[in-house]
Amino acid sequence: MSSSSSDNRRDFLKKITTLGLAAPVVMPALSLANSTDAHALETEAETAARKAGAVWLNILQSTDVHCQIHAHDELFWENNKAVFRKTGGYANMASLFQAERKKNKHTFIIDTGDMFQGSELSVKTTGKAMQPILNGLGYDLYLPGNWEVVYYKKAMQQLLGGLNAPKVCANMYHDLGEGQKGELIFHPYHIWQVAGVKIGFLGYTDHLVPMRQSPNYSKGIVYTKPEENLAHYVKVLREDEGCAYVIMLAHLGLSQQIALANMPECAGIDIILGGDTHERVREPIVCAYSKVVEPGAFGSFIGKLQLKVQNGKVLEEKYDLLEVSATQLKPDAGMQKMVSELEKPFLNSIEQVIGYSSVPLYRYFVIENTIDTLLLDALKWQMPHIDIVLSNGFRFCPPRATPDHTGNIPITNGFLYDMLPVDSTVRSGTVTGAQLKTWLEKELNNVFAKNAAERFGGWVIKFKGMTVTFNAFGPKGQRVQEVKVAGEPLDEQRTYSISACERDGDPADMLCRIKGVKNAKNEPYTLHGVLRAYLKENSPVCPLPAGNARVLDASQELLTQVSGVPYTFR
Repeated sequence: MSSSSSDNRRDFLKKITTLGLAAPVVMPALSLANSTDAHALETEAETAARKAGAVWLNILQSTDVHCQIHAHDELFWENNKAVFRKTGGYANMASLFQAERKKNKHTFIIDTGDMFQGSELSVKTTGKAMQPILNGLGYDLYLPGNWEVVYYKKAMQQLLGGLNAPKVCANMYHDLGEGQKGELIFHPYHIWQVAGVKIGFLGYTDHLVPMRQSPNYSKGIVYTKPEENLAHYVKVLREDEGCAYVIMLAHLGLSQQIALANMPECAGIDIILGGDTHERVREPIVCAYSKVVEPGAFGSFIGKLQLKVQNGKVLEEKYDLLEVSATQLKPDAGMQKMVSELEKPFLNSIEQVIGYSSVPLYRYFVIENTIDTLLLDALKWQMPHIDIVLSNGFRFCPPRATPDHTGNIPITNGFLYDMLPVDSTVRSGTVTGAQLKTWLEKELNNVFAKNAAERFGGWVIKFKGMTVTFNAFGPKGQRVQEVKVAGEPLDEQRTYSISACERDGDPADMLCRIKGVKNAKNEPYTLHGVLRAYLKENSPVCPLPAGNARVLDASQELLTQVSGVPYTFR
């Protein structure tokens, strides 16, 4: 962006802020109390009270809800074992938001991404069912996540455009062709003017989206690294706009956010309210230039940042992670009614039981999980002739742990969409042992790289038909210690058959990020079809991890890829 266009954009942003972009928006009748204090006129009594004493501001953050509209089983790691409690649900979130606004009128609520992907209702309505829900919750600001592009660029713009509150993102540009940057798709920042201070919000989403996800999803968008313009916008907010406190809204993943908070470009950012990797940061992680938090996923938690302000300055800050307990919160009746009406046309399909599991289903462990084991078991059952079946290292999908009257845990059609929102075509091909070895080293580095900036957002790739022993924190390119296929040592000269899901837009010779795949072809079934057929024939299933991936220098029950900082997932 040229300096002149940058100046014009800055002037424009100042004008729209002055004209009321940040002003209160009119919500539906269901909506919560007025959601923004920006430019609100104080009464004489309020002005006198503010001058006489300090005021606490209340900033709430949700992220990575992934369209989980109901309360669900959530996994907690307590006393070295998994414990499940009911959390989340939009009606419970609405009640929590109402309670927080009732306690403090200076409350500002943000969602930092992955709002439109992750459930059958979202898929069947291409995200549109989420719009009235999000508007009803009365958010004040949004940041697009990496999955907002799942229905492609135009749909992303329409879905976000249908939300009442402003959107910010300073690193998503219109593609003018051949990767040439045009204008920013969203405004880069937003200002909350309240109680005599300005709080600046600057947004960044994951620049690795075209690599992490199906490339066609983000076609027409150019992503840049946050550090390319971060210092510029911090200066605008601090010096030109006079913000007393600057918050980065980020959907980059905890490792990437920590890496960024240790870069000089992040100087002037007070805290990063992060998202993407579903981590539960209960105490801010203090880095060289900023602090970092991330409030879990699926609506199970809300991050709460409190700022004590007086005379135009921030005097104190506190942070807490609030559990959205389905047993302690009374669901908001209006939100519950809205959700039921939106879901009603699809309810029979969503609630249809397609199989059972005798063990809880979850996806929280970095190395192996029961959900991925279920998927691998189904693929191997469908294609016994394939040497190795693969599953991407996805994180999304809340657990399912509550049995029904049968004594087993029901797997519904809706939960199938929770596990696999995109019903990808199954694809197969052949690779050499040498390709597999190179690929495994690359995938392990994506998860455990010493340099946090090199870590991808997902977990260890999952596989069946192959066993791998590795050091998570070994040298780059030297983590793999042993590989066996069908019980025999990997032969780097031999050709092996593999199968995984097709990604929309990948080259014809790429499968699960393995390049140069030979004999690649689409199979006559999809992942949903394979799982339905497998569950019909084999329920109740017991998909306990078989130890196909064995780590030598860490716990097999590792719950985060983040290391080197004071943080524990629980």
